[in-house]
Amino acid sequence: MQELLDLKNRLLQGDLAGALAIVEELEEMSRDDKVSNIRSYAKILLLHLIKQQAENRTTRSWDISIRNTALEIQSKNKRRKAGGNYLNPDELRDAIAEAYEPALNAASLEVAEGIYDPETLAGMVDREAIIEQALAQIT
Repeated sequence: MQELLDLKNRLLQGDLAGALAIVEELEEMSRDDKVSNIRSYAKILLLHLIKQQAENRTTRSWDISIRNTALEIQSKNKRRKAGGNYLNPDELRDAIAEAYEPALNAASLEVAEGIYDPETLAGMVDREAIIEQALAQIT
């Protein structure tokens, strides 16, 4: 909110360079928020994909969670008025890859009732295949 007040004051003072700097800062803050949201949803998506692969099974609940989180990522990534997406395919892949480790940690508490530590679970699943599967669900 303070940024908007600063922006208003800069515009009223005729300080266009200062106003543009604030606009750029607001844009960056907005993009960071979108990326953080996407990463949070990606963690949930990956968690269920890891569980599916590790346990070689699925549940209706996991399937629905996978679909819903993929839809949320699509929605969060879409630019409403400007069109296009906040993250291009490479940036989306990077965001998903960054969410993999936290997802693996969470999955280690759930797969086979939590008997595997994250390192053991990591050896049981194919990281790249799971990331590719996540991307396929989103696109």
